[in-house]
Amino acid sequence: MGDMRKDYVSERFMIVSKNNKSVDGKKNPFAPGNESLTNPSVLSLVEKDGMLQRLQDSEDDFVEGWSIRVFESKNPVVSVETENSYSEKPFYSEPNYGYHYVIVASPNTKDTFSTITPEQWSNVLVVVQDRLRWLYTQKGVTYVSIYGDNGELAGSTNPHPHLNILTLSTIPPVIDAEAEASHKILNEKGVCHMCQTINEELSGPRQILQTDGFIAFSPWAPSYPYEFWIAPKKHTTSFSKITQKEINDLSLILRATLGGLTKTIKNVSYNLVFHLSPEKKNTRQIHWHIEIYPITKPWSGLERGYGIFLNDVSPEDAAEKLGIACRKELANLVGIL
Repeated sequence: MGDMRKDYVSERFMIVSKNNKSVDGKKNPFAPGNESLTNPSVLSLVEKDGMLQRLQDSEDDFVEGWSIRVFESKNPVVSVETENSYSEKPFYSEPNYGYHYVIVASPNTKDTFSTITPEQWSNVLVVVQDRLRWLYTQKGVTYVSIYGDNGELAGSTNPHPHLNILTLSTIPPVIDAEAEASHKILNEKGVCHMCQTINEELSGPRQILQTDGFIAFSPWAPSYPYEFWIAPKKHTTSFSKITQKEINDLSLILRATLGGLTKTIKNVSYNLVFHLSPEKKNTRQIHWHIEIYPITKPWSGLERGYGIFLNDVSPEDAAEKLGIACRKELANLVGIL
């Protein structure tokens, strides 16, 4: 395995990963029947008699008929087997220690994040929640990152819908900065900045869709055209503690908005990223949410070199277009024609 390197002066990390195990390029390792191409599952959900059974592969004996499958990545970004080596500034590096699991969200090779049912999404989120809780009990885990890539421009190497759960021994700079800013505003003003944002967006021009407990909206200053966030309306800092009812609600708005996005922009690539609080020995918490980044155009030098983003679609216009498509999608999902 490689290592995790830090920029000379800024809080920016990159990972050198040398663990690239080859797989049969003619076969989809995430498809049913090809289980031997991945590591054995630590969890396979199988529906039987209307109930979900929690099974796992044994050596050379793979669970069949699964609806969701979880296993350690064969090409992990981080590894618990990495060397325990450090180097000092200006060439600071640390071990890229951690766990990397893949959650295959559907057995159907033609499915995408925007076509699997809300019920399936609900099961996926329960599995995510379960794995998140377990990982935070493991040594060396400071933060658990959860993300999904859809389309080649978003970095996906396999179109079969799947999420990555990857642990880090440090808090990612983006999350650290968000947690620090949230903590500062909470101390100075006594309010959660995300709760303030949600209250403003509930009836504003950037609102896309709402359910009982969640809102989807285009952020005021998005980095990507048609970027949107999904956040719980009530103040909550721990995804691992939300109820089954809240998971079902989240699944519905997640499926409706992703469906609406793909109806608005054909063949769109996007990243789906969970922004969660660090849950281990950390008092700086964030109002957790999910961010979706559609990739509709290349970044310019201004964006890559200076972090100032150019958008040719205002978030207000994006919210209007997405809102129309997402409301139609939601109506179809709940049976309102």
